[in-house]
Amino acid sequence: MQPFIAAMQKVRQAFLAAIIKSFLRTKHVLQTILNIWISPSVIKDENGSISSRNGRRLGAAEFVEVVENAFRGLVGRTRLVALSDGLRKEFLDSMYDNPLCMLPSYNHQLPSGEERGTFLALDVGGSTFRVALIELSGRKSDGQECKILKRNTFKIDRTVKQLKGVLFFDWMAERIEEVLSGQAEGHDMSNAPLTMGLAWSFPIEQTSLRSGLLQAMGKGFLAAHGLLGQDLGDLIQESCSRRGLNVQLNAIVNDSSATLLSKAYIDPATRFALILGTGVNAAVHLPVHVFSPPKFGVRPPEWHNSAKHVIVNTELSMFGRGILPYTQWDELLLSVHPNPTFQPLEHFVSGGYLGEIVRLVLVEGIQTAGLFGGVVPPSLRERYSLETETLSHIESDLSPNLTKAQAIFLSRHPTNIPPSTTDLQTIRLIAAHVTHRAAGVVAAGVHALWQLRNEAESILPHESSHTLVAYNGSVLENYPGFKVTCQKHLDTLVEASGGKKGSIELMYAEESSLLGAAVAGAVASLDG
Repeated sequence: MQPFIAAMQKVRQAFLAAIIKSFLRTKHVLQTILNIWISPSVIKDENGSISSRNGRRLGAAEFVEVVENAFRGLVGRTRLVALSDGLRKEFLDSMYDNPLCMLPSYNHQLPSGEERGTFLALDVGGSTFRVALIELSGRKSDGQECKILKRNTFKIDRTVKQLKGVLFFDWMAERIEEVLSGQAEGHDMSNAPLTMGLAWSFPIEQTSLRSGLLQAMGKGFLAAHGLLGQDLGDLIQESCSRRGLNVQLNAIVNDSSATLLSKAYIDPATRFALILGTGVNAAVHLPVHVFSPPKFGVRPPEWHNSAKHVIVNTELSMFGRGILPYTQWDELLLSVHPNPTFQPLEHFVSGGYLGEIVRLVLVEGIQTAGLFGGVVPPSLRERYSLETETLSHIESDLSPNLTKAQAIFLSRHPTNIPPSTTDLQTIRLIAAHVTHRAAGVVAAGVHALWQLRNEAESILPHESSHTLVAYNGSVLENYPGFKVTCQKHLDTLVEASGGKKGSIELMYAEESSLLGAAVAGAVASLDG
């Protein structure tokens, strides 16, 4: 009997020691207990590497099972409901006193669908400037509601980025002139000025629908040099006037607002927008009464008199600190991140980070489960070297031998030990588990906004009508199965909260920046 008792004490001590070691490493004791409960057959050594309890090295299949439990186990129905509730609480708190998130725009009107005419749309991004002449024909135009008559894309290279101050806006005006000089016949600009809408992908302190104070642009741009705090709308308007262009800038919007407006013009059920590419953001149309007055800053009385609702830039990426479903690989990513607390949700879902999470998991699989013959390819030793786009190509290869996937992987990550079919299948599975969790987190964020809007409008979940979420961005548009998985998570969350499946639907918004800018300009011209 005594040997049995002694043996049991050793087992208990070993179990407690495993918990304490893991707790000291992750500082998430509840998560640690859950991970041990979910994967009782594996433990980690003193270096944090995964191995079986009998000390042998895990095989590839066992390692993938551990990864699956770690990622998919964190986004089941109950946990996603809890995450959605936590995010909704953060949204509500931010609507009172957070100067960085849940920001009411100046766009207080959704399009009626009756706006018609020809408008000029401008889209300034980090690498391109796009100009388009767009004809709006009304919501009942049988698929011809928005027609792009002329569109040019101009690369913003290093030389353009280094244009200081007004020189950059003069460059914009020259490009606008190029487009208008060859515009389609039948659009005479000799009389009333042509209305412009601008989608601006950089920070500004917006002061009206058509104006905002210029801030540092980052990404190597020098356009704000000597112009910080000056009005962006005036700068563009003055550069156009110097070239004799008969145009008038009526609206400035960000990417998420433009996406919402572009789809709302076509379908009046649109109340949300979701951007998921290198980064993540969302917009929502909410009643103004749910915000504290300071959130609106200083606005003219006429704005407050006419605004019953407002399009809100949520800055979704900044939410979720402390409540997101972390794994050890997330902790590893954040341990060397220069600003680990700034955009918590973005670290889990965006194309800028999905590849890095998979890389961290894969490297551990190589070191502990013998993938790639136990040798880490040189390029995979570098942070952020495994791109989400590469994973997208690998996941889209459904052939038995993954021939295309191997060619793509080797072209980007050459190694003396080419990956076997098993290695590539393992990468596909790891990527699938990581993106499954990402889709769940995105769905929880959208569901939280849906519930927030329902509460603000006094709509019970089971009474909520069919509502659209306009989306774009490389991950939602191009990553195999991501949008479908996200929609499934959304349906699960809606049903869990008492709503009907299909109450909220993700819908692609084509050319959203350009069309949204044109619609914003059209709405503003009628409102003015």
